[in-house]
Amino acid sequence: MDGVNMKLRYFLVALLALTLFACGSEKSRLDKANRGLGSKKNPIKMYFVPSLEAGKVVSSGEAIAKYLQEETGYYFKVAVPTSYAAVIEALGSNRADIAWLPTFAYIIAKERYDAQVKFMTKRNGLNKYRGQFITRTDSNIKTLEDIQGKIIAYTDASSTSGYIYPSALLKQKGIKPKDMILTGGHSSAIQAVYDRRADVACSYWSPDDSTGRHKDAREKLLETIPDIFDKTMIIGFTDWIPNDTVTYRKELPKEIDAKVTAALVKFTKSKRGVETLMSLYDIDDLTPATDKDYDVVRQALKIMNIDPETLQK
Repeated sequence: MDGVNMKLRYFLVALLALTLFACGSEKSRLDKANRGLGSKKNPIKMYFVPSLEAGKVVSSGEAIAKYLQEETGYYFKVAVPTSYAAVIEALGSNRADIAWLPTFAYIIAKERYDAQVKFMTKRNGLNKYRGQFITRTDSNIKTLEDIQGKIIAYTDASSTSGYIYPSALLKQKGIKPKDMILTGGHSSAIQAVYDRRADVACSYWSPDDSTGRHKDAREKLLETIPDIFDKTMIIGFTDWIPNDTVTYRKELPKEIDAKVTAALVKFTKSKRGVETLMSLYDIDDLTPATDKDYDVVRQALKIMNIDPETLQK
């Protein structure tokens, strides 16, 4: 018995040591991330997801960063990793301080790393959007049921409208595509259909604006594929989804949080800001948001008996 107790004591001591080491390492990483944050040596890292062509996202992101630097005095660095998951992990490891995250990506970042949502985007006056199913107009696919046995192009495993909601809807209806590809972005998913590499594509959709301008993902391809609206059509929609977010990492210094938040609000009211946000992700405005605003997505997944972690695999 004494030998067992001694082994148990050694185990508990070792476990305590490992816990203290882990806590110490985490504190050390956090201290390093926050030390001099906003300086030239340690600029505030602002990440964007690659939902559109990376060069355009970087250009708009840098315009936002420049404005924020002018307003706050902090230095910023912009990055567009190759996947949504990479942005989420960057928030969790303190390599990203601010991230412009799609809805589902935010939910994962909240659950894993307690990321803090600050703003919800607005488009065409709405704070919600839907996913759409796109196919070629010369295709024999006219309904969602026709997707059975076909090749479907999704955007990213963490994209709400480009993967999560549409794949959940198909699963709910018992529709099984023959194969699927992840293209990395909304435009590339649609182009896969245009180029006949996939039969169906999933991407975001919002109503046309007051001028009649199309607001779904195909609009981003008009410059390079002028006949994209003539050669493709919508065959179905997902349920409505709360709009994407501007999210801060957990334990971002309060002073930086406050100054950047105030600067972003001011940015949305300026002509410069309106033009930049529209160029970035077709954003009209940013409105304050809380985690509860996204409970509807969690509830929808629960009703469909869909495990978000499983959908990402």
